[in-house]
Amino acid sequence: MVVAEDGLWPDYNDGTWPACCTRSRFDEKEISSLRGALEKYWPSLSCSKASSCSGGKGLFWAHEHGTCSYPVVRDEYGYFLTTLNVYFKYNVTKILSEAGYVASNYEKYPLGGIISAIQNAVGATPQLVCSHGAVEELRLCFYKDFKPRDCVINSSNEVLASKSSCPRYISLPEYVPMGLESAIPWVLDSEVFTA
Repeated sequence: MVVAEDGLWPDYNDGTWPACCTRSRFDEKEISSLRGALEKYWPSLSCSKASSCSGGKGLFWAHEHGTCSYPVVRDEYGYFLTTLNVYFKYNVTKILSEAGYVASNYEKYPLGGIISAIQNAVGATPQLVCSHGAVEELRLCFYKDFKPRDCVINSSNEVLASKSSCPRYISLPEYVPMGLESAIPWVLDSEVFTA
């Protein structure tokens, strides 16, 4: 089982977030030394729809290059390197595997058990987003210094786990992105938020 990265997204800690913060252009050459790791652990290489920021179809990374992360992360290379470092430090793949949760389209696991496994390992409550009884996204939330925090939904600090779109028992679907069938046996979107 492999959990794939889907981004490092700043937010306002109330369920809203900034978007399209600067007009800087994405330069793929800036991250060329990270390309191998990005392709393996952040496989969302291309957009199927036009991005509201980048103005068209193309590399999904161009949409996610972190302009709204400034000044916490100062440049494009720093954004992608920081995202990978957070991904490896809080390795959800390993956390779930060690707790006995493996990808299966048929096996159902208790939502509370998955949340507890992550809480115990990370020290904060994650958010899970489900569709048709299966995990679609798993989000970890962090302070600006990248220390874990509970994912909250609004200014009253309501913990997101209590407002989950997931049923009590969920599956961790077996999913392989197009073109990466031999590289990644299973992918779960993992979004990381800063406050």
